[in-house]
Amino acid sequence: MSEVEIEVWVDVVCPWCYIGKRRLEQAITESAQPSEVSVTYRAFELDPKKPAGQGVPVVERLAHRHSTSLDEARQIAERAAIIGRPDGIDMDIDAQVDANSFDAHRLIALGLVQGGPALQGAVLERLFSAHFAEGKSIDDLESLQRLGAEAGLDGRRVAAVLASRDYADKVRADEAEAAELGVTAVPFFVANRQVALTGAHSVEVLGKLITAALEGDHEPAGQSTV
Repeated sequence: MSEVEIEVWVDVVCPWCYIGKRRLEQAITESAQPSEVSVTYRAFELDPKKPAGQGVPVVERLAHRHSTSLDEARQIAERAAIIGRPDGIDMDIDAQVDANSFDAHRLIALGLVQGGPALQGAVLERLFSAHFAEGKSIDDLESLQRLGAEAGLDGRRVAAVLASRDYADKVRADEAEAAELGVTAVPFFVANRQVALTGAHSVEVLGKLITAALEGDHEPAGQSTV
């Protein structure tokens, strides 16, 4: 068992979660004991009631949500894209398709079961790239079948999961736990069930989270206890 167990509540359609994942990985690499840190991703849906399969561009959805023009909505979306570029993240604002993320979360849960944290992280990374850079509909079952296999999941198991309700209970359990913890925004990081941090913070701040957990500090500056 790793000395530092980090759990991260994320949504696949959250650009700040994509950025947070990359920065956490960098913080782990730069930490004093990277081999002693493991990461598990937990499900969180920003909009669980979002209809699946509508294929509406994200920019159009933002314009409707904020009662603004497409140009102004594009500027809102572009903010995360600009911030993510130094972290090696590519986001194609105009290609992104608004999607329900529930089935994608089921595949992320499958990744943890099939290959542990490493495979789970690879599945999440593939889904992030598909949604933000490639314009894939991550609530389309055929797309999810391909993406799961590309990430390293067993294709037959992916097909079986998507044809059933497998791991639906796991997704709902993650979301229920997030509610119990008072999570209202993601990414939400918890280290050793002791120290918590919300938001796509810098590599330096995430490094402090890891250091605090390694040193057993339950209440480092700028963070909160669970």
